[in-house]
Amino acid sequence: MNKVDLSTFENNWYKPGNTIKRALWFLTNIIFFKCSLPYPSSFKTYLLALFGCKIGGSVIIKNNINIKYPWFLEIGNNTWIGENVWIDNLSDIKIGENVCISQDAFLFTGNHDYKKTSFDLVLNDIVIEDCVWIGAKAVICPGVVLGSHSVITAGSVITKKTEPYKIYQGNPARLIRERKIDA
Repeated sequence: MNKVDLSTFENNWYKPGNTIKRALWFLTNIIFFKCSLPYPSSFKTYLLALFGCKIGGSVIIKNNINIKYPWFLEIGNNTWIGENVWIDNLSDIKIGENVCISQDAFLFTGNHDYKKTSFDLVLNDIVIEDCVWIGAKAVICPGVVLGSHSVITAGSVITKKTEPYKIYQGNPARLIRERKIDA
């Protein structure tokens, strides 16, 4: 039976941006995003746009968030990103309009191929459609599409596409009921 040999891991094919750009973002992320100081959201959205994020208007970004690479990020209008959210986007994450990502949520696009002895890096984009609510401490895995108006309850782990106007709960998350929105 084969064994994993991490000494054979190689991801030189992965080029997330030039070294200077990544270093500048690393410092910007630490100083203005991964800190407790309440910098205005408008300033944070300006910085994200400066680093290549496609970002809409009226976006609220709380404190202590971590964004890997803003040039792989798109955020729609009126979206809220809560405290301690980690957007580990080694590839593209598209967040629609009127999305609420609650505190401590974790979105990640990179994983490893556990079937390979070299434990290869695998990337899959995430799409979060309009009006989705991601509850506190939820985990959104690579390759997931969250359907419009779906709700991911607190602490849930999403590994597959969700349907619009549905509520998901658990680990792994499963459909629990329909989302009905009153006027």
